[in-house]
Amino acid sequence: MIKRQILYVLVCFIGMSMHSVPAFSWGQEGHRIIAKIAYDNLKCSTKKKVDKIVGKRGMIYYANWADEIKSDNIYPQSIKDGWHFQDLDAGMSDSLVADALTHYRAVGGNLFRALDSLEIEMAGEKVDPINEEHILRFIIHLNGDRYCPLHIAHMDDKGGNMVKMKWFGRETNLHAVWDSKIIESQGYSYTEYAQMIQDEYGDMKREIEKKSDEQLLIDSYHMTESIYQYQQIWDGNTYHYIYTWRQPMERQLYIAGIRLAMWLNKNL
Repeated sequence: MIKRQILYVLVCFIGMSMHSVPAFSWGQEGHRIIAKIAYDNLKCSTKKKVDKIVGKRGMIYYANWADEIKSDNIYPQSIKDGWHFQDLDAGMSDSLVADALTHYRAVGGNLFRALDSLEIEMAGEKVDPINEEHILRFIIHLNGDRYCPLHIAHMDDKGGNMVKMKWFGRETNLHAVWDSKIIESQGYSYTEYAQMIQDEYGDMKREIEKKSDEQLLIDSYHMTESIYQYQQIWDGNTYHYIYTWRQPMERQLYIAGIRLAMWLNKNL
């Protein structure tokens, strides 16, 4: 009987592995980096409100919660409806990219729709405390997804998941490289990396704060398209890949953190 149960579990696992495609973004460390940058840039009054909702430094501790619940039946719509990504076509004009933020596409994820709806609900006058905490956890996480280049990637390759590549000789894919492998290659803890990024890119803060959501999405989209173009000429040298994309990746993490802090400072 036990052997049959084990065999059944293995068959189910194999089946899920064949048909499911991971859609995590930035990896655990990346989301914590974004949350730490945001937390460091909150006004004192905002920080107290955030701590009251999710616990002291809870926005960092729960930065990956929205990914972790994918293995549970809580909020299944966040997976079914594709809250964590929004695929965009190749070769889109800037105006079409900007339009995607408010005129939600019928296919290819619901990141923009979900984040917009959650932010409106969070900013409402009366929110149930439990719902408020979960909404804020989602906002913290999805704000990071929004600035991950491979979460506004192409639908035909499942956001880069089907773009195979080797990373220091091991099989992986383009999505996984941008989820975590570039970040992990630096060997920092999330606190060290968050501080280094703020030291390195802090002079960009005012520029990031002044830009519109539409312009930042356009910038991210152009970066995504450049990543795809680079893939066509890349010679397979992992060190060169890291050298080429580390700083653009770090800037995206910083942008995500600053924009999250902006929203929280304005709405809480």
